[in-house]
Amino acid sequence: MKAFEPEQSSISCWNEIGVKGDLSCPQLNSVIHCHNCPVYLETGRSLFNQEVTLESLEYWTGIMAETVTQVINTSIKETISLMIFRISQELLALPVSSLQEIVVPRIVHRLPNRSNQLFLGLTNIRGETLMCVSLAHLLSLNVDSDITKEVGQKMIVVGNTEFRWVFPVDEVLGVYRFGPQELKQAPVVITKATETYTQYVLDWQGQKVNFLDAELIFYTLNTRILEI
Repeated sequence: MKAFEPEQSSISCWNEIGVKGDLSCPQLNSVIHCHNCPVYLETGRSLFNQEVTLESLEYWTGIMAETVTQVINTSIKETISLMIFRISQELLALPVSSLQEIVVPRIVHRLPNRSNQLFLGLTNIRGETLMCVSLAHLLSLNVDSDITKEVGQKMIVVGNTEFRWVFPVDEVLGVYRFGPQELKQAPVVITKATETYTQYVLDWQGQKVNFLDAELIFYTLNTRILEI
C-alpha cells in the first residue's frame, strides 16, 4: 500500500479557510464547523486505511507539534492585560484595551458653574481638548482634591469608541497579564464605591488590586457629566 501522502487541498483546508483559518470557506454557513464537513470526515476516515510509514509518522508528529503550539497561543490569548496604577493607597487596574495614553500632568481649566469634585475641567492632550475627571472622587477615595497640581503625578487617558476621559493618578505601576484563574470575584459590598465599580480582585506582588469595570465607569461618567 502507498505511503500516506496528504493532499494539500483537503488536509489543510480547515487550517486555511476553515475554523482554524480565515473562515472564508463557503461551506461554513451550512455546516457551522469543519468537524461537520464531509471533507473533514472523509480525511479522518482515510487515516484508518493508510499504512503507518515513517513518512506518515513524521507528518503527524509535525501536526501534533503545531497543535500544541496553537493550544499554547490560545492560552496566552485567554489571558487579559491590565494596567495597574495607584490612587492614594488603593491599587487599581483597568484593561489595556481601554487605555489610550499616559501623560505628564497638564493644566486643568475649570469651567464656571460646571466644574466640581467629579468633573475637574478641561485639559489639552496633544491638541485635543478632553474632559478631566476625578476617578478618586468617583470611587470615594480619600485624597487631596487638588491632585492635578502635585509634582510627580501622572494622567491617564482612557476611553471607548464614543468618548475619551483623562484622570490623574499617583503612580502608574505598569502592564501585567493575568489568567482567568487569577480573577477573584469582588466582595458583595454596596456601601463603598470602590467595590461597586470592581469586577474582580487580584493578588499582585502580595497586594490586593481592584480590577475596575471600565464600561460601568464610562457609563457613569456619561450619565453624571455629559447629560447634565
